[in-house]
Amino acid sequence: MALALGLLGGGYAVAAPGGSSADAAIASGKADDVAQGKSLFVAHCASCHGMNAEGTAKAPTLVGVGAAAVDFQVSTGRMPAADAGPQAPRKPLGEWATPQAISDLAAYVQSLGGGPTRPAAEQVDPAKGDPAKGGELFRANCIQCHNFVGAGGALTYGKYAPPLNPATPTQIYEAMATGPQAMPVFNDSTITPDQKRDMIAYITHVRSQVDPGGSGLGRIGPVTEGLVAWIVGLSLLILAAIWITAKKRRTQA
Repeated sequence: MALALGLLGGGYAVAAPGGSSADAAIASGKADDVAQGKSLFVAHCASCHGMNAEGTAKAPTLVGVGAAAVDFQVSTGRMPAADAGPQAPRKPLGEWATPQAISDLAAYVQSLGGGPTRPAAEQVDPAKGDPAKGGELFRANCIQCHNFVGAGGALTYGKYAPPLNPATPTQIYEAMATGPQAMPVFNDSTITPDQKRDMIAYITHVRSQVDPGGSGLGRIGPVTEGLVAWIVGLSLLILAAIWITAKKRRTQA
């Protein structure tokens, strides 16, 4: 029994993939990228997430979140966070957050425990998606928070669904794959990669649509449209009443 267990364990050790950082980061970068990413992590992220990304009282662990989450959070300027609030807003990138630095940082976090990787260019190419199918998927899964055209909207406890206009196709895909902030995770079993690409095609397509009725008023829905209609309509009625009254007085005089 002991010999059989020993042979089984030895065979598994030989056949199983290695557990080094470089092996774990195959999908996101080289060993040098991981090493450089660790230096960047210590300099810009460890104060909140811990020296080994184990998490602290300030911020959660990053083990297992994957390179896609890092790329989304850092490339949009949400991380490093400026302050502790209900939601991290999009903001300009720091001078250190170059595309190569973000790639290295993502490779390091990917090496810690895997997770969703960054999508390939083909996966996020709007030209290869179907906007019509993407619109159906978007209306079924996203408009409750992001509005019909991705204009965003308010949520509870100070959170909000941000507008999608500034987001790149890669960032849209990564958000669906990782579920940042209050957003749910849409993994590949919920929305397939091809369907994600269709949704990206729809989101980028509506940005170029014109508003045939005039001003879109931010495209944030009927509340704004109704408010403008009431304000403009009532103002016109008041002006009309003043004009009719003034005209009648001149006639009587």
